[in-house]
Amino acid sequence: MKSSTIRLLFEPSLGFLKSKPATKYPRQETNTVTNVQLIAWIQMNGRTMRFIGGMLYLLFASSSAFGEQCIRVAVFDGSGVGPSSKKLIAALKEGSGDRYEVGRVTVDEIAGGELAEFDVLVHPGGSGGKQGRALGEEGRLAVRNFVRDGGGFLGVCAGAYLATNDYSWSLGLIDAKVIDRKHWARGNGQVDLELSEQGVGFFGLDEPTAEIHYAQGPLLGRREWDDPEVPDYESLAIYSSEIAKKGAPEGVMKGTSAAVRCAFGDGRVFCFGPHPELTDGLEHWIPVVVEWLADERHATTTKATR
Repeated sequence: MKSSTIRLLFEPSLGFLKSKPATKYPRQETNTVTNVQLIAWIQMNGRTMRFIGGMLYLLFASSSAFGEQCIRVAVFDGSGVGPSSKKLIAALKEGSGDRYEVGRVTVDEIAGGELAEFDVLVHPGGSGGKQGRALGEEGRLAVRNFVRDGGGFLGVCAGAYLATNDYSWSLGLIDAKVIDRKHWARGNGQVDLELSEQGVGFFGLDEPTAEIHYAQGPLLGRREWDDPEVPDYESLAIYSSEIAKKGAPEGVMKGTSAAVRCAFGDGRVFCFGPHPELTDGLEHWIPVVVEWLADERHATTTKATR
């Protein structure tokens, strides 16, 4: 934790040291010192200051327990959001304790600049097309600018469809196409994942495999022609089994990407095709990703805790 600083006003006529709000005095009349410097000065000035020194030591030593960095997470709330958003919000709250402030954000609030009050935006499962069209051109631009300026974006299932640059309503945050768009509704169920070495380390796994709930999320793949305006992604997990119902052909899903990430401007993007928040034992993957998206330099507030 960085040393706290206070501004001090010396009054030689009293031979005493007073601490007052810095804003009440001109800058030239104050000195800025660190906790360590202040306590050292007190210790050098005899027994009469020991009581004050002890009190200040206790105050500064306990300051780390009084406040901690807070990550503010906005979950999109609008057309196209499905019931899985409740599980996603629960995963955020249960996985972070009091470290996150989680709230919902509407289309109007996004268009009105409210994303500036958050560190991470989450688009949950449901319908990517409905979410993208609800945002409209103005809202989609606001989301892109938010991420470009340092915000984090998490897309889960529908939110991952939304993050691609493969539809007219897409956000264009990752240079990815949706494999077999015609059979996007290929069914629900458990599927197996194979994780890269980076993916194993990122999620803290003991082995490069996992079983996860799938609900017609995108099968992400690289485009034949690179889009210079949209960043390439890193794949952390691919599907090693498949669901091929409702006329979807077999042999398509295996090997496509299930979890990807990239940088976008000064911000970060992460997309899940499947649903860790709906999978027993994998709910913590959501806060793991949010921590990466926010990063310490992106956290904007300090929440008081007791």
